[in-house]
Amino acid sequence: MATKRTVEVELSTTGIGRDGKPQRVPLFVGEGGEGGGPAVAAPPSTEPELEGEHMLINIGPQHPATHGVLRLVLELDGETVVRCIPHIGYLHCGFEKIGEYRQYNQIIPWTDRDDYLNCVGNNIAFSLGAEKLFGIEITPRCTVLRVIGMELSRVISHLVWMGTTAIDIGAFTPFLWSFQERENVYNLFEGWVGARLTTSASRVGGMAADIPDGWLDGLRAFVRTFPKTLDECDRMLTKNAVWVGRTVGLGVMSPEEALNYGLSGPMLRASGVDYDVRKDFPYLDYETYDWEVPVGVNGDVYDRYLVRMEEMRQSIRILEQAIARLPDGPVNIDDPRVILPPKHKATSEMESMIHHFKNVMEGPRPPIGEAYVAVEAPKGEKGYYMVSDGSAKPVRWRIRPPSFVNLSAIPKMVEGHLLSDVIAINASIDIVMGEIDR
Repeated sequence: MATKRTVEVELSTTGIGRDGKPQRVPLFVGEGGEGGGPAVAAPPSTEPELEGEHMLINIGPQHPATHGVLRLVLELDGETVVRCIPHIGYLHCGFEKIGEYRQYNQIIPWTDRDDYLNCVGNNIAFSLGAEKLFGIEITPRCTVLRVIGMELSRVISHLVWMGTTAIDIGAFTPFLWSFQERENVYNLFEGWVGARLTTSASRVGGMAADIPDGWLDGLRAFVRTFPKTLDECDRMLTKNAVWVGRTVGLGVMSPEEALNYGLSGPMLRASGVDYDVRKDFPYLDYETYDWEVPVGVNGDVYDRYLVRMEEMRQSIRILEQAIARLPDGPVNIDDPRVILPPKHKATSEMESMIHHFKNVMEGPRPPIGEAYVAVEAPKGEKGYYMVSDGSAKPVRWRIRPPSFVNLSAIPKMVEGHLLSDVIAINASIDIVMGEIDR
């Protein structure tokens, strides 16, 4: 007969006693047989007279303030967070494995479902990786159009972040302003590729479609009017006493801590680290545009807000320059082995019909090799890695998701803060669960 033994597991949990000194407390205490057994949750305590005062609560996975199906298990001492354990995986779709059974262009719709607030940016980033694998040089017009698409996508993502974060903290009006501007950008995307959210805008070697006549007039109108909305949000929030009180000094990450956790994007720059893939490892001729990288000082929720606000202004600067330099010419490369021929040729020329058939049924075949391309996505450094064995489908496809890496720092950021502060800190990370779970 197995003898019972007490199993005590300490998970580096730290509480603060009334004497002001930190004390380690067990998170789970239970009984099990010789082979171990399930631990029974027991409320830990920091001092004998407060036995049982700690409690475990769940935020999510069905909670609007978790920005997706994220579950945060919090151990609380009163309203102070002693420990945070994030649980992910509720939205796992197996994108990377599915990609091994799809042609390269067939993977692009899956990138829409990755970070679904940056669909066009994901489409273009994947195409850049595939084109590096194929050894393809895109046209000058396609290069500028891709810059336009990526910066509009960045603005969309930051607008959703600002609106939903404002609601989390208690301001409703900026949500309405930001989502109205988001609709204006979606109207532009719909006029360009016929879709609003899941765009599948790019192709290996070019884009799904060129912009129609008059489309640039709509973009110019957006570039002209959008800064006024940003100014209104700035006046509403930046010096608002409630906003400042709910964001300043929360979730602080020093430059060393941010680098150690692998943070990127606004999360890293808010901590004072001047790193932007567009500047440090340029792509799509970003080095030829005149713009600045906003960098914070304190690494708290407030600085992350300021960095993202300024990033939207810098995106407008880039868009203005892209409109001015957009050249004429084809948007797709002239290579029938990769790009489908025009419909009138596919229905009238035998050679074009053969190319069309082989592209659709078999897919383009890159040489044997591997490629990795990283871009500056709205949430940080986004990378796509793919390996080719010479067939029409990648042997391996891997995503480097900034949301996943940035979220790893949330236990560090929320420790010692109040329960209500967890909502603001989590919002400041700007996560999308489709990118985290994949």
